[in-house]
Amino acid sequence: MRKLVILSLAAALGACAGTALPQPIADGMPAAIGETVQVGNVLATPRAVTEDSRCPFNARCVWAGQLIVSTRLDGAGWTETVPLKLGEPYAVGGTTVTLVSGLPEKSAGRETPRSEYRFIFDGGA
Repeated sequence: MRKLVILSLAAALGACAGTALPQPIADGMPAAIGETVQVGNVLATPRAVTEDSRCPFNARCVWAGQLIVSTRLDGAGWTETVPLKLGEPYAVGGTTVTLVSGLPEKSAGRETPRSEYRFIFDGGA
């Protein structure tokens, strides 16, 4: 019985070893928090919204506000987690990554749930 359990465990582990990691989302496609997107030669993974003070689409504001997303960036031989601000390029590893869109738009009187956010990045070349 013990041999059967060991053989079953070995077979299961062997099957896992051959399993490929999930492919990143294609360049230019929106990524949810925790999803990885290919941005040129960089992988970007939004980790958390650290600030969303954007002016709601259904309000008048004196200040446009900003969206800041803590994002893990992975390149050839390096990894860095940085606060990317909407529309501001960030230079890293000989390339530039820009958070170009954050959806949904902010709405007055409603907090956006973490699960609804989607982000588009550009650059990486």
